Amino acid sequence: MTDRYESPLSSRYASRYMLELFSQDTRYRTWRRLWVALAKAEMSLGLPITAGQVAELEAHIEDIDYDCVSRREKEVRHDVMAHVYAYGQVAPSAAGIIHLGATSCYVTDNADLIIYRDALRYLRAELLKVIANLSDFAEKYKALPTLGYTHYQPAQLVTVGKRASLWLQDFVSDLGEIDFAIENIRFLGCRGTTGTEASFMELFEGNASKIDEMNRMIAADFGFKECFDVCGQTYPRKVDSRILNALSSVAQSCYRMANDIRLLQHDRQIEEPFEKNQIGSSAMAYKRNPMRSERICSLSRFLMADAMNAPMTASVQWMERTLDDSANRRISMPEGFLCADAILRLAQNVTDGLRVNEKVIEKAVKEYLPFIATENLMMEAVKRGGDRQQLHELIRRCSMEATARMKEGESCDLLARLAAEKEFGLTEAEMNELLDPSLYIGRCPEQVDALLLKIKPLLSGVSRDSAEINL
Repeated sequence: MTDRYESPLSSRYASRYMLELFSQDTRYRTWRRLWVALAKAEMSLGLPITAGQVAELEAHIEDIDYDCVSRREKEVRHDVMAHVYAYGQVAPSAAGIIHLGATSCYVTDNADLIIYRDALRYLRAELLKVIANLSDFAEKYKALPTLGYTHYQPAQLVTVGKRASLWLQDFVSDLGEIDFAIENIRFLGCRGTTGTEASFMELFEGNASKIDEMNRMIAADFGFKECFDVCGQTYPRKVDSRILNALSSVAQSCYRMANDIRLLQHDRQIEEPFEKNQIGSSAMAYKRNPMRSERICSLSRFLMADAMNAPMTASVQWMERTLDDSANRRISMPEGFLCADAILRLAQNVTDGLRVNEKVIEKAVKEYLPFIATENLMMEAVKRGGDRQQLHELIRRCSMEATARMKEGESCDLLARLAAEKEFGLTEAEMNELLDPSLYIGRCPEQVDALLLKIKPLLSGVSRDSAEINL
């Protein structure tokens, strides 16, 4: 509908998978699956629930009457009880045993945990595609010399692949954060209003082992090995903080990479993908703006800010339960996942199509290489009998003069100036022989190889396909 606000994350940026995962259908079908699992477990442990009732519940997991839910919620002002009512309408024989012994957080919180786990697994796979793309890029350009920068000022040479390895290492670190978040998600189970399981002590007549078995059975139905050892009415909100922190970490790495690409594209050294008919500017038809990298940075800022919601919420959970987390989590958690999804899709697209303009890079290297090589030139001059301190002063003075000339738009004439100094003892031709860029990249290729060797086991079976971005 064009007359209602719609989040750009859903209309422009996020994937179909993530939109479906956080949809109403997925959430409320998961609630019904949880009610089925609870009824099954209670039946198997001796409560008066029949196989027919469970079968009827199973048969109506997907046919949710949202109009019925809406009408009922307006009456009772409670979303979970509105869904219990609507479920009972299509499964009348089981209406009396739906939600038996449970509180609302049984379905709301466990469903969230299931969805968040599945979303993290999906994002993990998307992140691996970025890592795979960058690994290929780093391997290809591991030995291509390029001007290094510190303080965004020209510094010693690195290689294009070595610079990409810095981005790559950050993403591998993010993978570890996501893996940690996945490994430490536990199931809430069915624990009652304050987490004491008092209602089930009544239902199972004080048999605590049956309660434990019931929770194990339900958790196993949804692929969880463990429940939280203790809890209040909800699962610990520290989980949300850990999850959004991992997503923020991905955003930080994507921002760093995309920002570097934007700077390099300004110098025409590296460019993000640009389609044949793409328009860079409505006014300046010649422009090739780094719009995808800019969008990565823009969305990353949103995600890093969004991640602040979870620690603030986790810190104010009063005793066993407060409801001031609910409205915030309804927005901050799905939006965080959708945003991370959008960022990674863009990162896949950019890393799959990065263009390296080798001639531009070579020109920049040649322009600054005489300055970079001065230490080596000085060492060679010392070998030929020169005085190190005197040579250093000659290089300093000639460098300042050459720099001043370059600031007037002239080419670098440092070598000619040094050759003109009798005390330096080297001809311009002899100095040029020492200006092979590969002599000044240190161990860059070896460092890239070492990192890629560690990463290789992670990439078995990973697709290198670029994600299609909507806009």
